[in-house]
Amino acid sequence: MKKSLTAAVLVFVFSCALLLFGQEERSLGYKIGPQDLLEIAVFGLDEMNKTVRVSEDGNITLPLLGEIEVRDLTKSQLEQKLTRLLEEKYLQDPQVTIFIREYQSKRVSILGAVSEPGRYELLGRQTILHMIAQAGGMTNEAGNEIIVVREKEDGTSKSLRISIDDLVLKGDSSLNIPLEPGDIVNIPIDMVVHIYVFGQVNSPGAIEVKKSNLPTLIQAIAQAGGFSERAAKGRVVIKRKNEEGAEEEIKVNIKAVMRGSKEDIQLKENDIVFVPETIF
Repeated sequence: MKKSLTAAVLVFVFSCALLLFGQEERSLGYKIGPQDLLEIAVFGLDEMNKTVRVSEDGNITLPLLGEIEVRDLTKSQLEQKLTRLLEEKYLQDPQVTIFIREYQSKRVSILGAVSEPGRYELLGRQTILHMIAQAGGMTNEAGNEIIVVREKEDGTSKSLRISIDDLVLKGDSSLNIPLEPGDIVNIPIDMVVHIYVFGQVNSPGAIEVKKSNLPTLIQAIAQAGGFSERAAKGRVVIKRKNEEGAEEEIKVNIKAVMRGSKEDIQLKENDIVFVPETIF
């Protein structure tokens, strides 16, 4: 399961990376907002060549023109607006070019089990998989779900929980939701821990498992390749440390568990399972 999940994650990250090549085109429809950094150039009018940051009110201040409202204008719309204002007073057919250097007003935060957590620009319509790909993709410590925290208009927030298995492995496209400015995407870290199975099993040694999905005794033995022919199934021992740090032993008759007359045992982190050899 772990190998298939890792492979699926790599495939989706590669696919999303290909989609990001069209990002510059999508940015043409981006609406300017507070704290964006704009580089403005006017051919033949050097005093207008400025790099300015949009205020919280959505305005910029330029020589000759003074304060100008730019909030919710696209790059093209702002170029047209400045061209019109300059034509009215200063230049005939001015050539205005604008470059958005920083997209501060439309960002999302990607946190948790990704290669490069941080804040990322949200250009156009970007889905959750696109943005996770921008953050370097999920790591092997990713848990079972993605949590999206979104602020509502009334100032409260809501959480959306998305199953990674359903989104990535099963390919449920309805879960690949578009993100909104200010969203926080958190992929909780689920630590890899170990269970140890020794003795009469086909592949003895340490088993890597997720902390949120610890196996039962039967499952751990199955992951260790199952019993060998000389396994004493009635005398399996689990060694574990209690809360005081003292070691305790739990003796289990696996035959009874397999018959259903006794319940399977939920293992804990760092448990040691020993399957002795039959004396016959």
